[in-house]
Amino acid sequence: MGNIREAMNRLKPYIFMLFLQFGYAGMYVISIVSLKKGINHYVLVVYRNAVAAAAIAPFAIWFERKGRPKMTPRIFMKIMAMALLEPVLDQNLYYVGTVLTSASFTAALVNILPAITFLMAFIIGIEKVKIKSKRSQAKIIGTLVTVAGAVLMIMYKGAVVDLPWTKGRLQQEVTDAGIQNERHWIMGTFMLIVGCTCWSAFFILQANTLKTYPAELSLATLICSMGMVESASVALVMERGLKPWLIGWDTRLFAALYSGIVCSGVTYYIQGIVMKERGPVFVTAFQPLCMIIVAILGSIILAEVITVGRMIGATIIVIGLYFLIWGKAEDHITQSSQKLPTVLDQDAKKSTAVEKFVDVSTP
Repeated sequence: MGNIREAMNRLKPYIFMLFLQFGYAGMYVISIVSLKKGINHYVLVVYRNAVAAAAIAPFAIWFERKGRPKMTPRIFMKIMAMALLEPVLDQNLYYVGTVLTSASFTAALVNILPAITFLMAFIIGIEKVKIKSKRSQAKIIGTLVTVAGAVLMIMYKGAVVDLPWTKGRLQQEVTDAGIQNERHWIMGTFMLIVGCTCWSAFFILQANTLKTYPAELSLATLICSMGMVESASVALVMERGLKPWLIGWDTRLFAALYSGIVCSGVTYYIQGIVMKERGPVFVTAFQPLCMIIVAILGSIILAEVITVGRMIGATIIVIGLYFLIWGKAEDHITQSSQKLPTVLDQDAKKSTAVEKFVDVSTP
């Protein structure tokens, strides 16, 4: 029984991250449908964070009512910064970049997230790289291979893969190609890259904040609340009038509810749990899996076709992902083994102290 429990604890971070990627994939499909229905992306971000804050707040108030750390000005500033980085900048840049380029291009480009996070973590000293170490080599190779796979998916399409549920849908690909030629690709690509950079910075700052404010539910609620306030300020400046704020009982409302509950509230909480144990690079390393899930869901729900180039790129990304996760897993094992002697030494010192006390106090 103990071995099963230990195995489940080891698998828990992987299960959580797989769940998040399916959640993100669902948001991708739903948000694209709602944007086509005419919802304003600035307003969608506001509603998304408002729903997330309302959904998590009761759980944070109840479950962390006794163990919630004291709020300090430093922690509050970090929360404001996190709200600016992810709910405001990343989410808005993501939607704008998607409009200026295309959905498939965005899904592929977001896969540079693990590489950006790894690079930022290395620069600020969170990730230690030793060239002679196999696990460091694995992380570097995995990052480069993942980026190479994403670039391949962007640059090369190839022939269309004729799946059973995509037969007769070639017109969709032609239509997408015509739309892409009319959009501002350079500006859209720049916005997506900046958005990924903000997202990576958010992961790193969240991991840092959890060290001094280890209350995942409360932190997620505060981030979403501040994100709602800050994104509302942006939306009021960018969109005047009441019309953009009106949404009906359709996919637009469902997009706000789903993205708020699943992709903001639940995601921030689960990310916090995993990051406390494995770090921000481990969390972002699973992002490429979302692209594969989206490719399948997009071909079924959005009538998007799958090309040979995207399948090859996805395979390369999975290979790079394996290297990166293996390197992070080895880091975790090494750190755990280094902590064990320290704990044993402390226990030995306590035992020695007790023995000395007994010897002195015994007549």
